[in-house]
Amino acid sequence: MLLTTTGARSGAPHTTPLGYLPDGGGRVLVIASAAGAPRHPAWFHNLVAHPRVTVETGVFTYEAEALVLEGAERDRAFARAAEADPGWSAYQDRTERLLPVIALREIPAGPPNIAAASVGAALKAVHDGFRRELALVRAEIAASGPGLGAQLRINCLTLCQGLRNHHTGEGAGMFPMLDRGHPELAPALERMRQEHEKLAVLLGELQQVISAQDADRARVLAEVERLTREVERHLDYEEEQLIPVLDGSAC
Repeated sequence: MLLTTTGARSGAPHTTPLGYLPDGGGRVLVIASAAGAPRHPAWFHNLVAHPRVTVETGVFTYEAEALVLEGAERDRAFARAAEADPGWSAYQDRTERLLPVIALREIPAGPPNIAAASVGAALKAVHDGFRRELALVRAEIAASGPGLGAQLRINCLTLCQGLRNHHTGEGAGMFPMLDRGHPELAPALERMRQEHEKLAVLLGELQQVISAQDADRARVLAEVERLTREVERHLDYEEEQLIPVLDGSAC
């Protein structure tokens, strides 16, 4: 992500590229590692002084509130991070300071701000984001041990919730708008609504498998592969049907 903080002394904006971890519930985590340096990075001091920050992840940009985690909550979050990427443990071993873990929670502010040249391009950008996330989750599961780590579970569940939110938004906003302005799309929109229902079932089944205490990696991977095939087929069809309309008229 790109994290923009307000300078603790200068009041000027400062943007820093950082790795991050999904944490469920609309929250992401960042770690003030500074690669194991003896001092906290400047961006950490900035957000302590000014907790409101700007987050850019791929095509999405939003305002967020920063909270420095303490005690057991911090330790659990750091353990998940180290499980997902042992590099965090290596950074901690290099320094005597306790690496701060910060939660960034999005501040609701209406529809997401998406950097794109057109409505159709914005839709494609969102879809490509889901394609990348699916590929990443599949790779993480394939590379994991016989069980599923806590962070990998969170990553899967965050992806599931993101797909649900996207489909809910389409069903409540974009599809009714297209119903009114483009009656010729009725068959295509009906197919997309049916596919949303089918995908909701698959997402529910995947969530059940992931949430099981003794979740089997092979079974989870099979469910993710099945979901990926259906999601990619749906996204391809939606783009084929809707982008020419979205970009060809002022709907």
